[in-house]
Amino acid sequence: MNIVLCGMMGSGKTTVGIRISELTGMRWYDTDDLIVDKYGRIADIFEYYGEERFRKLETETVHRIAGEDNCVISTGGGCVLRPENSAAFKEGGGKIVFLKVDIHVLFARTGHTGDERPLLKNTTFEKMQALLDSRTPVYESCADYTVDTNGKSVDEVAREIIQVFGLPLLHG
Repeated sequence: MNIVLCGMMGSGKTTVGIRISELTGMRWYDTDDLIVDKYGRIADIFEYYGEERFRKLETETVHRIAGEDNCVISTGGGCVLRPENSAAFKEGGGKIVFLKVDIHVLFARTGHTGDERPLLKNTTFEKMQALLDSRTPVYESCADYTVDTNGKSVDEVAREIIQVFGLPLLHG
């Protein structure tokens, strides 16, 4: 079984994914990191080739790793917006977990990161709220489980996911 973390940019997918991996010994992948390693900076892909090209590379990456087993996969914020990506994860034995975060927390974490996050370039609170409002129903519909991360530490979120899916801990 794989654990696939989805949610908005800044929801903690990478940090929580790493923590689950540390606690369970599962391999950890980050779809954005895999794309950067193979194709270069995401901001450059968006600038020179556009979002559609990035999404195609993302889907290729998903299909490359979805069939692996015993992995934690942190996805990019828009990854599961493509139904074929969430379907590939589930067909590969993945359980999709939506990390739900309050808009104020998200904006505090990512409102200034437009250079690294192309969809947040020149963003405002209102733009981010609109993005969250449009994506949340998709995240919720593909998720096997939703974690409300508000007020929880990374360790608490990771341990909740581990418990829900009955994953064995490395050290009891």
